[in-house]
Amino acid sequence: MNDVQTLAPEHFLVCPQCDAAYVLARPKTGERATCARCHTVLIRNMREAGIQVIALSLAIAILIVAATFFPFLTINAAGASNSASLLDAALAFSDGPLVALSLTTAALIVVVPFVRVTLAIYVLLPMVLSRAPAHGAMQAFRLSEALRPWSMVEIFALGCAVALIKISDLADVTFGPAFWMFAVLVVLVVIQDNLICRWSIWDSLETPKLS
Repeated sequence: MNDVQTLAPEHFLVCPQCDAAYVLARPKTGERATCARCHTVLIRNMREAGIQVIALSLAIAILIVAATFFPFLTINAAGASNSASLLDAALAFSDGPLVALSLTTAALIVVVPFVRVTLAIYVLLPMVLSRAPAHGAMQAFRLSEALRPWSMVEIFALGCAVALIKISDLADVTFGPAFWMFAVLVVLVVIQDNLICRWSIWDSLETPKLS
């Protein structure tokens, strides 16, 4: 116990889910460290997880661009029909006094997620290739983590679901290709966030291991 009490803070690892504290022990190649209390993965194999995150980031970036411009919804009511893209929906009030709200909405559901996946690729690609970290990688990953609470694709999807339930009795709603792209996008964003091993990334940035 005395030895544990004299360890520096960097020798401890705290579970982000249940706050259980452990003395840091780096897993061997092919292994991973999990929380004994809630079974959350604490440390993953950097190369394996990095490849998966990069692949997901590329898919997310493509889906964001496509979902932004393809038709999101088509609404038919009283003989009139109107189609709107995801960008149209986000900027619906851009011509009025709520222009700031429209721009903020577009940033939270399009710009911020796109910036985060771009930063993830920038940071992780050199690590996966066993090269030195890219210039400014630590600042880039720190920015990505700071933007994480502001990436609100899941919140927008929930808002869309509520709105669709309310208007389904008033109009005929047809889902466009961007709707399904966005649905897949939400799932991929959640999977990516769960796959990222933040401890391994910071460890690789601070003490790069080159082949």
